[in-house]
Amino acid sequence: MRKPFIGGNWKMNTDSKAAVQLAKDVAQKCAGLLDKVDVSVCPPFVYLASVKNAIGSAKLGLGAQNVYFEAKGAFTGEISCSMLKDLGCKDVIIGHSERRHVIGESNELINKKLIAAIDAGLLPIFCVGELIEERKAGKTDSVVKEQIQKGLAGITVEKAKAITIAYEPVWAIGTGLTATPQQAQDVHLMIRQLIADMYNKEFAAQIRIQYGGSANAGNAAVLMSQPDVDGLLVGGASLKADDFAAMIKAAAEAKK
Repeated sequence: MRKPFIGGNWKMNTDSKAAVQLAKDVAQKCAGLLDKVDVSVCPPFVYLASVKNAIGSAKLGLGAQNVYFEAKGAFTGEISCSMLKDLGCKDVIIGHSERRHVIGESNELINKKLIAAIDAGLLPIFCVGELIEERKAGKTDSVVKEQIQKGLAGITVEKAKAITIAYEPVWAIGTGLTATPQQAQDVHLMIRQLIADMYNKEFAAQIRIQYGGSANAGNAAVLMSQPDVDGLLVGGASLKADDFAAMIKAAAEAKK
């Protein structure tokens, strides 16, 4: 049984006070569930240290929303893997659709980031997903396959064990739309079969695949009930401690 993994992507939200309070509330409300579900919160870079202090000794994980692949140097505005490790980060989101489609990151850049993160001892949450026009054109599988194949290029099965894949249909992120449980399951199964083809069946059975895209307290249980959905990467709902805790509880109940 793959242990459920719920990630909270706070994106460009909160201020220092709110970030600390949210972290404390999540840690308190989820305390009894963290043996059953892996949970990580990903605040903005500027609040990572404050959130780490707020979490304290709780089993709640700390993640970053992005990272650069170079170790150091003249890269104004970027953050290195070692900097994230220094602040206590365990996880890092790489390839989120907003990085791909707003900032313009390529599959090749995402591949470099994945390699750098794994080599540094971070655990990447590797995001993939299609645009609405790509889904309407029947290109979901081909788009997601290309993102995964290019993103994982040159990464051995041993190194790939650090990765969680997050399927996030771009048309469902921040729109209030959500893939149906069957749509999510279909893509998650396709991803698992692709990983089996790229690596082996044993690893494919082990890798965790999250769903992201307007996941909330109301749909978490039905999404998590799908056999190949191993977790959720949560946006807006992770900014409300009660809702986020409800989703973690739903994940724990669904995967008993």
